[in-house]
Amino acid sequence: MRIRQFIGRREWLLAAIAFATIVLQVYFDLKVPEYMQEITKRIVTPGTRMQDVLGEGSLMLASALGSMAAMVATGYCTAVIGTRVSRRMRADVFEKVLSFSLPEVGKFGTPSLVTRSTNDVNQVQLFIVMGVQMLVKSPILAVWAMTKISGANGTWTAATSIAVAVLVVLLGAVTAVVMPRLMRMQRITDDLNRVTREHLTGLRVIRSYNAQRFHEGRFEETNAELTRNNTQVMAAFALLMPALTALMTALTLAIYTLGAGMIDSASGAERITLFTQMVVFSAYALQIVGAFMMLAFIFVFLPRARVSWKRILEVLDAKPSIRDGGASVGRSGFKGTVEFKNVSFRYPDAEDDALKEISFTAEPGQTVAVIGSTGSGKSSIVNLIPRFYDVREGQVLLDGRDVREWTQEALRNRISLVPQKATLFSGTIASNIDYGKGTKELAPADVVEAARVANASEFIATKEDDYASAVAQGGSNFSGGQKQRLSIARAVARDGEVMIFDDSFSALDYKTDRDVRAALRDAAAGATIIIVAQRIGTVRNADKILVVDKGRIVGIGTHDELFASNPVYREIALSQLSEGELA
Repeated sequence: MRIRQFIGRREWLLAAIAFATIVLQVYFDLKVPEYMQEITKRIVTPGTRMQDVLGEGSLMLASALGSMAAMVATGYCTAVIGTRVSRRMRADVFEKVLSFSLPEVGKFGTPSLVTRSTNDVNQVQLFIVMGVQMLVKSPILAVWAMTKISGANGTWTAATSIAVAVLVVLLGAVTAVVMPRLMRMQRITDDLNRVTREHLTGLRVIRSYNAQRFHEGRFEETNAELTRNNTQVMAAFALLMPALTALMTALTLAIYTLGAGMIDSASGAERITLFTQMVVFSAYALQIVGAFMMLAFIFVFLPRARVSWKRILEVLDAKPSIRDGGASVGRSGFKGTVEFKNVSFRYPDAEDDALKEISFTAEPGQTVAVIGSTGSGKSSIVNLIPRFYDVREGQVLLDGRDVREWTQEALRNRISLVPQKATLFSGTIASNIDYGKGTKELAPADVVEAARVANASEFIATKEDDYASAVAQGGSNFSGGQKQRLSIARAVARDGEVMIFDDSFSALDYKTDRDVRAALRDAAAGATIIIVAQRIGTVRNADKILVVDKGRIVGIGTHDELFASNPVYREIALSQLSEGELA
């Protein structure tokens, strides 16, 4: 099984020790009835000294203590194995998810990936810690106990066989009922995580529109489905345990009833022998049934662990659609050049192309702006440059080389990107600006300069700890404009050959927007700057403006050229500013 890839040398050693202690535990458990038989025999034999009974009793107590010590050792070994295996499993799942491109993340869904790397791994760990030792112990105990009673008494053996057969049928019926419901449980847990995450991230909108009851209803629907599923599973197990207890009681009663009849028809010393045999046989019979009861407990852990393991493998076996090329340098004479050649692109599972026949070139030192209506394909264009997606037709080239030929690390080291949604990470202001692995090590002065260019130094100076000030998860202790400026500072500090700003000035006022772009022209004079924006004021001074409409470029030129000749651009411009302001 693939589980072996998560087991190291130390875990194999602990597994061997655990197996040995399980065998030792079974040995001690099966010695107890032997001492019980000897004690019973001595008690019913006239003239037996108390010292003899106490001697056998001491050996019986020693066996019980030995079994307990072996059980503790087994539990320790399996606990260490389980925690270490789950640690490696979580790390592998996390590393795999980091390698995913956006199509794979979309295929699984963020809530499902969170569940698979946490809850699913915990289910596998629980089975390793609890289920495996039962899975190993139960057959050893059952077979060994059967050898102890084989040939002892046909009547008692028949009664035990009937009890085992009833037990197997009972376990099979419960498994048939429970297994599909346990498999559904993980899917419902994914849905519950998705609904909860959606509600928490959209809490402001929910409250603004007084939509709490609607979302409570959505949550309750999923919660009720999970409750019904769990209730059915727990009801099956609640029926199983009393049934097993009743079966053990019935078996004991059958052995003693049959034994009483045989003892009554015997005479003399044979009666004593039959009585002691009955005591030890009932103990061994209960050990055999107990072994099958362990299998019942395994059915509690195994189905969910099996489903969880399958879901983990789905992540680990997923093949990223974005794969590394072999190039780490561009072609000579093309540093910072971005070129689209007749590019068409379609999102996974979409019916139509989001981009159609896109062609343009952005040269070093140029500022190229992309403008268009909402949903026209502006962000789709810039997402192809760092290769978040691959084109369906055509080529995207950086430094004269198709982006599919680059290694992803080398490609993205050349790009500074500020996405539509400003993202900050828990840490400090400095750690958010000096973020990731770039082409150079940043000095504290570089961080300060990047903040100055992004017009962020003013509000940073108001913080008590300046650049060491804490950033909460998601930057929740900063305003939208502050988060955008820190994201811009991060891109400036990276000093990429290509700087992409995907609607990254939308939360800034007009003055700050203008000041940041002016500072960028000086700080990144040799870089290729690509700006996606909705505002005419943000794009009007660009060297080249691309007008995008319904996935196609319908105009390329300067502001004056497009305002005079392109109806789409003119309509966008006049919807924001008067003709006099645009002149």
